[in-house]
Amino acid sequence: MLAPAITNALTIDVEDYFQVSAFAPYIRRDEWETRECRVERNVNRILDLLAERQTQATFFTLGWVAERYPQIVRRIVAEGHELASHGYGHERASDLSPEAFTADVTRAKKLLEDLGGTAVQGYRAPSFSIGSSNLWAFDVLARTGHGYSSSIYPIRHDHYGMPDSPRFAYRLANGLLEIPVTTLRLASRNLPSSGGGYFRLLPYALSRWMLRRVNREDREAAVFYFHPWEIDPGQPRVAGINAKTRFRHYVNIDRTEARLQHLLADFRWGRMDQIFLPRLRNGAGG
Repeated sequence: MLAPAITNALTIDVEDYFQVSAFAPYIRRDEWETRECRVERNVNRILDLLAERQTQATFFTLGWVAERYPQIVRRIVAEGHELASHGYGHERASDLSPEAFTADVTRAKKLLEDLGGTAVQGYRAPSFSIGSSNLWAFDVLARTGHGYSSSIYPIRHDHYGMPDSPRFAYRLANGLLEIPVTTLRLASRNLPSSGGGYFRLLPYALSRWMLRRVNREDREAAVFYFHPWEIDPGQPRVAGINAKTRFRHYVNIDRTEARLQHLLADFRWGRMDQIFLPRLRNGAGG
């Protein structure tokens, strides 16, 4: 049974398993080329799932991945999905200077546009790494021609989060639209309800309930995200990681694809730009 007739935004952060921020202390960047890449296989599987459901989505794609697998960029665009930027090298925005951040997002945007043959309007910071300490990043994104960002997670977390940020899309003074990933407001707290590790950890019924409540009570479109490596239980296991990192990365990874199948059936889904950018054109938000 479908949720109320609201189209939610389905988003995929296109990166490989060895590029996640939690693995940074264990896998050096100069080792990336030596690792078994699984991203092409996994993105193609996701595209197959979406085609079966006649569903469109937004793919926030790393420039590093696009450079090595241009064929998946072209397939994303050819099948009607939105191509958006996840930066070039999966460096946290909060770890970069304004100059380095500008170089990273400019490089990624140009590369994606050249490969995909389409304008790139959206950007998502790796690990939701725009927050109160680096709000200057929004001005960089506006100057470099992006139309929107989806880089803030309005929760409290040990690696990211800006719990006092607005929960839903809002326009900044520079014209950029920020579209936070979805939270549920309950007992004066914002609860994560938009995918990622929480989607794997929590029972699917709870995730579905939270998204339906946002649709019904807030009357807002939800923003859901996941990664290609989360549907890949056969990925190589990274040795030497601590117990917390191991749990977060691998918990219920063998169940994710089946849960996504349910998610695609239970809600209406679409692209970020088609759902939210009309607000910017119409002067809404903020």
